[in-house]
Amino acid sequence: MLGIADDRALGGSVRVIVTRPADLVRAKAAVDEVLRAIDIAASRFREDSELTRLNGMAGQEVLVSPLLAQAVAAALRGARLSGGAVDPTIGSAVKLAGYDADFDSVPVDGAELKLTATTVPGWQSVQFGEASRMVRIPTGVELDLGATAKALASDLAAAAAIKVCGGGGVLVSLGGDIAVAGEAPAEGWLIQTSEDSSAAIAEGEETISVRTGGIATSSTTVRRWTRGGAVLHHIIDPATGLPVDSCWRTASVIAATCVDANIASTAAIVMGGKAESWLAANRLPGRLVDRDGHVQRVAGWPPPVANSDRVPNTL
Repeated sequence: MLGIADDRALGGSVRVIVTRPADLVRAKAAVDEVLRAIDIAASRFREDSELTRLNGMAGQEVLVSPLLAQAVAAALRGARLSGGAVDPTIGSAVKLAGYDADFDSVPVDGAELKLTATTVPGWQSVQFGEASRMVRIPTGVELDLGATAKALASDLAAAAAIKVCGGGGVLVSLGGDIAVAGEAPAEGWLIQTSEDSSAAIAEGEETISVRTGGIATSSTTVRRWTRGGAVLHHIIDPATGLPVDSCWRTASVIAATCVDANIASTAAIVMGGKAESWLAANRLPGRLVDRDGHVQRVAGWPPPVANSDRVPNTL
């Protein structure tokens, strides 16, 4: 018997699952506290967020909070590990593509946008002292921590929840960015691999079991919109500053943390044909879905478990 709480935050779904139902209220409260903190620190959609303030002070050296420093460090680490495929300096490019508000507020359709291929400034242009928490971004640059901040929130929320529970196991899913902590159920955490994290449990959908770490999915099929008949989405290719034209429509990755899983899943979409060898070289189990729906499983992606054994965790 599991304890399950569903909610919404950070522009998406929230699911908290505990193996000891009596711990659910405490666990959910701990998760909510983390989500409030990450929202005010790293949201680019809030005028009062610390990230908005930092972007508004481009060209200046700014002291940031420990939490925003942790989020910036995670984003720059992701850029370094992915060879720049995941780059936090895409902020202006994302806005120009039409993703300039919380996704629920982005119009599904609209007038044509004139987009020009331009390389983003690049993560190396950001000056950051992890110990000093001082950040300087160049004039004209805006940081977007979307590829890592929500995954970081999942990791931090799972850690906070298991701490107040004092035992058992916890799963936190933020729009499909999943982190687990503590002792997994006997059969492991059973997770349906769907392109849309809000998809209902359904027969025929692949389900896997994980016991530790994190899992994340990046997709060009969910957060998308149309401008002048052109379909756009939120995953930006740093080489062009435009929504990436990838051979993969969805990438799911398992890693030691949800942050690392999200870095890798986003990088896989951007890398396209090079993703399989990159995931294998880094020993990151991945599930890649091409434009026609064909699935490639690489680097030890776990085998599916029987549908009848599933619990309602969706990825």
